[in-house]
Amino acid sequence: MSLAATLQLQLGSLDLQAELDVRPGELLALLGPNGAGKSTVLRCLAGLAPITAGRIAIDDIVVDEPATHSFVEPEHRSIGVVFQDYLLFEHMTVLENVAYGLRARRQPKATAHRVAREWMERVGLGEYCDQRPRALSGGQAQRAALARALATSPRVLLLDEPLAALDAGTRAGVRRDLRRHLQSFDGMRVMVTHDPVDAYALADRVAILDEGRIVQTGTLAEVTSHPRSRYVADLVGVNLVAGTVLDGVLHTDTGARVVIADAAPGASFAVIRPHSILLVQHPADGASARNQWPGVITELDRLGDRVRIGLDGAVPLTAEITIAALDAMELRPGDTVHASVKATDIEVYPA
Repeated sequence: MSLAATLQLQLGSLDLQAELDVRPGELLALLGPNGAGKSTVLRCLAGLAPITAGRIAIDDIVVDEPATHSFVEPEHRSIGVVFQDYLLFEHMTVLENVAYGLRARRQPKATAHRVAREWMERVGLGEYCDQRPRALSGGQAQRAALARALATSPRVLLLDEPLAALDAGTRAGVRRDLRRHLQSFDGMRVMVTHDPVDAYALADRVAILDEGRIVQTGTLAEVTSHPRSRYVADLVGVNLVAGTVLDGVLHTDTGARVVIADAAPGASFAVIRPHSILLVQHPADGASARNQWPGVITELDRLGDRVRIGLDGAVPLTAEITIAALDAMELRPGDTVHASVKATDIEVYPA
């Protein structure tokens, strides 16, 4: 029993082709850059964006399969949704908001209100039953939206950036509350987030979505230890270079060569850490400088006593040097420098 989805959908410039499998009691976090298709995945699962090919099944019950003309309307799917902005109805009391899903499923008003009240007590909002949503803080509104989603006893819970609407001061406390409340839900959970802290605190597994494709899955530690996309590399602050290894050299699509210490032939990723990169203003000679690429400085980002320098060239890189070194070389955006790195400082693994 699980959520199993093979999603294919063309939406504007987005070509979504992704597969998901979520087990009961598991929370899968979707991470990726803007426009990667994360929220579209949630909309497909909820039935708000019908897929054009593929299959979505909840506990072996098919809810969307174009090949067999099977489609279950959103209100009839065993799914609860917590939207990014919570979408509480201002003209209703908080109790009526929490009861809304039950009433939409034609539950008697008395039954719906009883269940809603029980859920409000569970999330610590019992005293706000007769209040309007405007009386709630951001964290309380998130709990009300969660209670509304869970009141219908769904098998799947979808959370679209559930903490994004909160200010930094309240996020940590609300994150702890959300984790505690989710522990009582034994269904399948899928969460979209941009924040790796949310993924680390709440998710069992993460899936990295990039340009409509899932490029990596695993625990956050597994994914970040061996990045397979530029997004993950940026997330952990390293440079990722893709290419093909042949005779101890990684050849990139742009024609650049990266000399490596040791790796099997074939498609590979190379990780170059910013602090391993040496910047000089003039090209150096000698075998020790075999990995040397010119680049134009595009940005300078000061971090305490160090600075990260973005370089545009055949091998785009981010280097990290001291402020003292920056001042000594008098580097400015637009300057051309030469970046070098030892082969032994480059980690390579199969693509």
